[in-house]
Amino acid sequence: MAEKFGVTVRADSGPGVLHQLTGVIAKRRGDISTVEIIGQAGGEARIYFEIETPEPPEGLVEELRALPIVREVALVKTLQVIYGKRVIIMGGGAQVGQVAIGAISEADRHNIRGEHISVDTIPLVGEQPLADAVRAVPRLPRASALVLAGSLMGGEIERAVREVRAQGLLVVSLNMAGSVPAAADLVVTDPVQAGVMTVMATADTAKFSVDQLKRRLF
Repeated sequence: MAEKFGVTVRADSGPGVLHQLTGVIAKRRGDISTVEIIGQAGGEARIYFEIETPEPPEGLVEELRALPIVREVALVKTLQVIYGKRVIIMGGGAQVGQVAIGAISEADRHNIRGEHISVDTIPLVGEQPLADAVRAVPRLPRASALVLAGSLMGGEIERAVREVRAQGLLVVSLNMAGSVPAAADLVVTDPVQAGVMTVMATADTAKFSVDQLKRRLF
């Protein structure tokens, strides 16, 4: 059975470093699900991998350590295990804060029961900055749901919402002016309830599914 694990590598910084590291991983039949350069300074790079292999990770770790460019290798738990799914809340500061109250309270309830759900917020204003941020959410590791919290959103933001929904991202919108509510999976008037319902829709330990709702406006 394949085993998924995290590996952090401190290595020399320069052309071809990533190629050498991934070459060792490929030789060990490792399937890389995540790779991120998490720091680069003083001629050194810190790189994080999440890898799935058909064998225990110790052999791969030792082979990485043997590379001349490598200074240190550490076997770590994956971010999915530690932080779990991510709920992203963006929009006007006051509304973002109220949605976060509901989301964090509900996430705490599920996390006590063994779930791992984290909540990220970013207050933003302006059609293009919000549209850019919406389109970037699917690129965030472990992002499973987006809540748009504001008083007026439409235009390019609506188009961005439809794009990310097509990629499988759950999008919840506050009941606001503009065309974004018509594009979202779920529309909730109360911001605290919006946070609660989004986490419920994300949690494996909740008996709640947006697909089973008979209406999408609350």
